[in-house]
Amino acid sequence: MNTPNFYALIIGTEILNGRRADSHFEFVRNTLNRQGFKFSGSFIIEDKPWLITNTIAYIASLPNSILFSFGGIGSTPDDHTRLSASKALGDGELYFNETFKQKIEDRIRESTNRHPINMAKLPKGAKLIPNEVNGMYGFSLDNRFFFMPGFPEMSHPMVEHILNKYFNDKAKKEYRYTLTALCKENEFIDLMKLAPKEVDVSSLPKLYSDGWRTTISIASSNNNLAKQEFEKYLKFLDNKNINYAIGEGE
Repeated sequence: MNTPNFYALIIGTEILNGRRADSHFEFVRNTLNRQGFKFSGSFIIEDKPWLITNTIAYIASLPNSILFSFGGIGSTPDDHTRLSASKALGDGELYFNETFKQKIEDRIRESTNRHPINMAKLPKGAKLIPNEVNGMYGFSLDNRFFFMPGFPEMSHPMVEHILNKYFNDKAKKEYRYTLTALCKENEFIDLMKLAPKEVDVSSLPKLYSDGWRTTISIASSNNNLAKQEFEKYLKFLDNKNINYAIGEGE
């Protein structure tokens, strides 16, 4: 695989209706950025089987996509992610993982509640992801699609485990240069159109009481190319007598 593009799927009606606050997006973003990976998108969706299935399938169709999915792998009636993952990525059936099943059997041996055993029903070919908190595994498919509990204290260590195990050699250092200029972003459109495909250029305008300011951010895994592109903006601003500050802005 080329440079992986990471996506987060956060499943939880309770997040959308405000009964619970999401903490996955910020964690995934910060962890990926810190390790030099590209965070390409995040989805927060309801606990609806058809929506979960279609969202997983959509993310799987994107180039070099890696999925971190949070929530919906428990044993209650509203936990649809295991079957939805099988429908999106497999044969639409679930099978007992004997290792997981035995772990649950050992835990509930003295209990009359047999429902937790259903957590061991996984898509065909699923691999187990260790859960250091309570031992109830997550699972992965094709070393690309990773399904974890919705509880951050369980799933966030899983994300770090996954990155270290499967993607440690795929991170790319990104070189970024930033300036903030006292002008509208329209000033930069022609320059932005000429940016090489290896360089990411973004503009962030903001209106203050004393006028417009625009932050330009130049980033690339090629440091020389990033510097060269950044110099074009500095020269442009100098020629236009537009005041700016290097390294400021959001």
